[in-house]
Amino acid sequence: MFNPKFNITNKLLSNIKEIGSVITELNNRRFSNLVLVEMERRAREVSSYASTSIEGNPLPLTDVKRLIKTDPKNVRDSEKEVLNYNNTLKKINKDLKNDNIHFSLDLILEIHKGVINGLLPDYDIGKIRKRPVFVNNPALRKMVYLPPNHSDVPNLINELVTFVKSKNSEIDPIILAGIFHKQLALIHPFIDGNGRTTRLLTKILLAEMGLNTFNLFSFENYYNKNVTKYFQFVGELGNYYEISKNVDFTNWLEYFTDGIIDELLRVKKILSIQIDPKNVIYSYDQKILDFIEKNGFIKNSDYAKLIKRSKAMRVLDLDRLIKMGLIVRRAKGKATYYILKEKA
Repeated sequence: MFNPKFNITNKLLSNIKEIGSVITELNNRRFSNLVLVEMERRAREVSSYASTSIEGNPLPLTDVKRLIKTDPKNVRDSEKEVLNYNNTLKKINKDLKNDNIHFSLDLILEIHKGVINGLLPDYDIGKIRKRPVFVNNPALRKMVYLPPNHSDVPNLINELVTFVKSKNSEIDPIILAGIFHKQLALIHPFIDGNGRTTRLLTKILLAEMGLNTFNLFSFENYYNKNVTKYFQFVGELGNYYEISKNVDFTNWLEYFTDGIIDELLRVKKILSIQIDPKNVIYSYDQKILDFIEKNGFIKNSDYAKLIKRSKAMRVLDLDRLIKMGLIVRRAKGKATYYILKEKA
């Protein structure tokens, strides 16, 4: 039975308290739906870039953003990795909002299928590996870690799932998610896509446990800032069977919570900008945005019918939304219309 070793150090306890404080503050704030949708879209872009970059994907963030926006059909494997991650994360966010996602072995396989779709033979997609794998260090040109035998993987994953489900009322959800993250990485249940699958499942665990800020959040970004450090903390050296009983999760949990704090503070800083009076979304602003969302665009004449404001004020309203980066102007003169920036 899986029984991880870890200590609640002063640093870990302090990190957990800070995470709880920031999350409570963020969850108690109220922002326009458009702002939240935009934040979620940006988080998906960063997550899709960072999580695939960790695994060696060469695409820069600018290319990732363009790729997600255009969603082309004929793509290289490096592009498909990004699109798979983005589409899987988009589905996860939707299912979480609808309370239509529950932690299980089937979910683990489903997430892997989404991440690796079209990148491996069908018999390896969304299925536990049926052959040995090993982890190499490219710099040293040698094997540094030997995961458990494929025949033992199903039982090890079931033990991990059982542990998470049985301990969700005993162990802090941040710690539980961190333990899951490292242990699944050590089990290495798939031929490929282990890291991407693990990071998405960790997001699900955090959100499912009530930390509902995580659709605006990309802790993958923290790991990608120093990939070597991430692998040092999340991985182990040697043979799984020789080291598994002595693995101490404490250092990893401190690093894991450091990453969550780093990203939460970034999100908090971005969202705080919305409190600036220059960036407040007023009721008439929301009517403009809702109209564009429904109809695809808005003209000055449309806005005049929506609300009783002078022509001069209507012009200022539209100009302010442009400066806020929410809409863009198209055409000139009487043909002028406005669309959402994200669809420009």
